[in-house]
Amino acid sequence: MKAQALADHLAENPVNDEYKPLNTYFPDEEVNSVEAISEDINAWKMFFDGAVNAKGVGMISPTGQHYPATARLRFFYTNNTVEYEACIIGMNMVIDQDVEELLIMGDSDLIIRQAQGEWETRDVKLIPYRQHVEELGK
Repeated sequence: MKAQALADHLAENPVNDEYKPLNTYFPDEEVNSVEAISEDINAWKMFFDGAVNAKGVGMISPTGQHYPATARLRFFYTNNTVEYEACIIGMNMVIDQDVEELLIMGDSDLIIRQAQGEWETRDVKLIPYRQHVEELGK
């Protein structure tokens, strides 16, 4: 039945000489949302990503100097605990640099919203992480 529907569709929509195949590669397909940040902000920026990739954790100074960092966790974890760990590692880097003003950006909506107090933390394993992020933020 499915094959017949496809055959009927192709028969009703013949391809002409101007046909170009669809390019299914989207360079930013992992991006869920984008928020513009003013370049006038004279603050450090910290990016955290718990995924195992080249992005990891990183800081950018107001002068544009990049400070990348990566870490390997040696315990069983969930995606959310990894995101919290990445955020905490980045925040500790910032504290070690005596940074006073910081803009934190990450790819985990859950971690960001919980840290901002917009969402409650229901998972008992994540409560200590959220509390630690709050303490580091002070």
